[in-house]
Amino acid sequence: MTKEELVNLVSSLQSQVSQMQFQIDQMNRLLYGAKRERFISDSDENQLSLPFDVPQEESLEREQEVITYVREKKKRKEHPGRVALPSHLPVEEIVLEPEEDTSSMKYIGKEVTDQLELVPAKLFIKRFIRPKYIAVTDESLGEHKGVIAELPVFPIEKGIAGPGLLAQIMVDKFVDHLPVYRQIERFKREDIKLSSSTINGWQESICNLLEPLYDTLKHRVLSQGYLQVDETPIPVLDKQKKGKTHRGYHWIYHSPLEKTVLFDYNTGRSREGPAKLLRDFKGYLQTDGYKVYDIFASRKDITHVNCMAHARRGFEKSLPYDQKRAEYAMEMFQKLYAIEQKAREQGLSPQQRHTLRLDEALPVMNKLGKWIVETYKSSEPKSPLGKATAYCIERWDNLLAYMEDGSLEIDNNLAENAIRPITLGRKNYLFAGSNRGAERAAMFYSFFGTCKKNGVNPYDWLRKVLEVIPTYKVNKLTDLLPQNLEL
Repeated sequence: MTKEELVNLVSSLQSQVSQMQFQIDQMNRLLYGAKRERFISDSDENQLSLPFDVPQEESLEREQEVITYVREKKKRKEHPGRVALPSHLPVEEIVLEPEEDTSSMKYIGKEVTDQLELVPAKLFIKRFIRPKYIAVTDESLGEHKGVIAELPVFPIEKGIAGPGLLAQIMVDKFVDHLPVYRQIERFKREDIKLSSSTINGWQESICNLLEPLYDTLKHRVLSQGYLQVDETPIPVLDKQKKGKTHRGYHWIYHSPLEKTVLFDYNTGRSREGPAKLLRDFKGYLQTDGYKVYDIFASRKDITHVNCMAHARRGFEKSLPYDQKRAEYAMEMFQKLYAIEQKAREQGLSPQQRHTLRLDEALPVMNKLGKWIVETYKSSEPKSPLGKATAYCIERWDNLLAYMEDGSLEIDNNLAENAIRPITLGRKNYLFAGSNRGAERAAMFYSFFGTCKKNGVNPYDWLRKVLEVIPTYKVNKLTDLLPQNLEL
């Protein structure tokens, strides 16, 4: 083997070692490290650099100088005191009289002390009593007619669970991530015995009842002209292989304009799911760099927008390996996000934000783009920085696309935030019991995610819906969506 071949071999092996070390570092970070991607630059742009080397302190002649100054003593801020209790809560007043005889004393006032207290939720029986009457319709023939009031419509026909109980079960599972078996234990403390099959049956009945409302929400979300899309895995029990699970996926479609969220379950991560659901979609589609979404870039009626946070992430991972160059990129991304923060703080309209981006963010992006191209040429392709620059170059037009409209967001973080309930749920109930169970979860994550985006109490919303939806007109179901229903 020649010397040149040996040098090439060593270089190749070093590259492989560097790549494997990077993978090991990322795995260790996932297991033990911080998940935050916060970046604080060591350099200060307002700090001037010195054009010469500063001599060490030991080489300088030490001189002592006494410096005096007057410092204003800051007044200690008074403690604001206890936070006031919410005014909307009911008040139970307890009057405490002294043990002494006060009949001959003069009342001069009172002291009031408030305490926040809790009464645990209690089950009770709601009993409907319907008196029965008989009316004589024809005395000559002796004909009689029975008269009795009609029962109100229940969410589950002939079911013993009321709308409040059903709403609490669903909120406990999909908002507070409390698995069914834990709910059963809580019922046992109230001396109520409910089986998992009973609660699962109630859940299935509610899903059948709310299916038309879920379809209404789906139509509403997909009719928006701007969507953010992301996906997350969910283990699903495989009934053909006892004790085994397969990996399904929840696809998240978030509309920032109307603050609505749609979860759609698919058994895989292929393009079939989003391609089918978005076949009639027109407008802006914002995603990460997953290859499945590239099919939408070829459609003339869709403008594909990529996520700036994902582009930034590659450079954040490069910091330990090429600090100087990675820090430069991170500082440039920091400037872009500072512009977005400025727009939020000033409460700019979409048109004003569009103008601000063209004036301040576009020059930063142009400068960053040129630097990325030059850095890519001088970086090892499989190095962390090489991969980060290659990721940006391949998607640069899509990364710039957010500047086309002031209504667009710089990144996909709002959709990623909507995924968090699923992540927390996986840690509690571990897996979905079936594909149907995963579909049911998608429905309620959609409803409750939309509640959260619009600041709606999920329990109040679901209870109200369960009370009225059995007799509600199908063409009016839009009124029952979380962003529209008045509680």
